[in-house]
Amino acid sequence: MAVGMFDMLGPITVGPSSSHTAGAVRIGLACRTILKEKVIKAKITFYGSFAMTYKGHGTDKAVVGGLLGFGTSDLRVRDSLKLASEMGLSYSIHTDDNPRYHPNTVYIEAESEHNKLALRGVSVGGGAIKLTEINGFEVSVNCNADTLIVFGRDVIGVFYSIAAILKDRHYNIATIYLDRERRAGDTVIVIETDQAVDSDTVAKIQNMENIIGVVAIEKF
Repeated sequence: MAVGMFDMLGPITVGPSSSHTAGAVRIGLACRTILKEKVIKAKITFYGSFAMTYKGHGTDKAVVGGLLGFGTSDLRVRDSLKLASEMGLSYSIHTDDNPRYHPNTVYIEAESEHNKLALRGVSVGGGAIKLTEINGFEVSVNCNADTLIVFGRDVIGVFYSIAAILKDRHYNIATIYLDRERRAGDTVIVIETDQAVDSDTVAKIQNMENIIGVVAIEKF
């Protein structure tokens, strides 16, 4: 397996820690990317190490900066708490404890003009992240590829129908992960594609029978 410079050194970041700052920026940015709109309200809850050190490591600034659309090397992250009100974002910071969660966990309840999102993300080190929950569904998404997440009923033919739509629209599937919550219950299908899935295709899948919801995340 080839190892790049990013894998050894982590991303360029304005903060003191790749996990507490760069990773936190990316989790906030993931939230904005999923909403595909300006975030206007957010409740941010830190757990574990994040909860204990977020002020000293600037994790609060990092998450808010990501919600505002700033990248890991954007110097505006340092002033994101002040810039938030100027840019129309109302936010609150909270801490909590859950021993089941990774030490670097943040839970974000965000709103845009037309949508709402509840997202739990983990900073796993070196600026890398993993999204572990979206709107109450357990997921495992690293945001390193264009990703389509489909929440549906666990019935025969659902996956085949999704794959057929992607094939007809010339999307190449790179990887697939499927998690069955319970027999004859709900299922989560995570599909990484070679290019971002457009909104028309997302809508077509969303309108299928037995589909609960669809989330498209462009890699960043």
